[in-house]
Amino acid sequence: MIEPVLLTATQVSTFAGQVLLTRASGFFFKRDGRLYVVTSRHVLSDEPTGHSPDRVEVAVHTDARDLSKWAVLSCDLFRDRQAVWHQGRDAAGAIDVAALEIDESALPPSPHLRWFTPEHLLQTFHSAQIGAPLVLLGYPLGFHDTVHHLPVARHAIIASAFGVRFQRQGYFLTDARAHRGSSGSPVLMKIADDPSDMPWKLLGVHSSRMDMGGRDSEQDDFLGLNCAWYADILMTLTEERSPHAGPLAGQA
Repeated sequence: MIEPVLLTATQVSTFAGQVLLTRASGFFFKRDGRLYVVTSRHVLSDEPTGHSPDRVEVAVHTDARDLSKWAVLSCDLFRDRQAVWHQGRDAAGAIDVAALEIDESALPPSPHLRWFTPEHLLQTFHSAQIGAPLVLLGYPLGFHDTVHHLPVARHAIIASAFGVRFQRQGYFLTDARAHRGSSGSPVLMKIADDPSDMPWKLLGVHSSRMDMGGRDSEQDDFLGLNCAWYADILMTLTEERSPHAGPLAGQA
């Protein structure tokens, strides 16, 4: 028996036609009966690098007793030349989070997965203090248990004032050893007194490494800090409305 939280994460592979472009991380989120896979927006589209896939594949387990059995779900990113994922903006610009709705009728028979819900979002900030321990679930450099197709966990801490938009952006900082392929990982905090089988709060969505523009690349190491976009943006992105709409549900 594994921890159910491991079944919330999935590898997100991007394709142009049949050509594999990248592999990243993501997780399932459900609201009002609608299921989404959430990842970083730059996984689905990144104009500065010319990254422009037309579909993604996500892995779904198909047998609760045998985790070596899993299937791949292919999801188109465009319909009638219009992007179908949901993304948002705030006063500072684009938010690096995307939610792609999944047609549950397209899931394999007897899918075995778990998801986060709005109840897993943090309602108050008092328990998310500086230095609080966090977990990132994902697929760094594509690495994972390839037999059971399960993610790996990385330890992190909250590295900036939680609830404060770092440099007026919609994210906070984490101190974690993250790698390429971790984009889209859920950033989680375990709640000790929660008796449920999912005693976790979803604080953010891991995006990218934070570094200093003036760092001396020969004398100074990387800062080892990362951007995690506040997870409450999912309440905006999963509203019943058109894709590509919606401001950030802001943090103070």
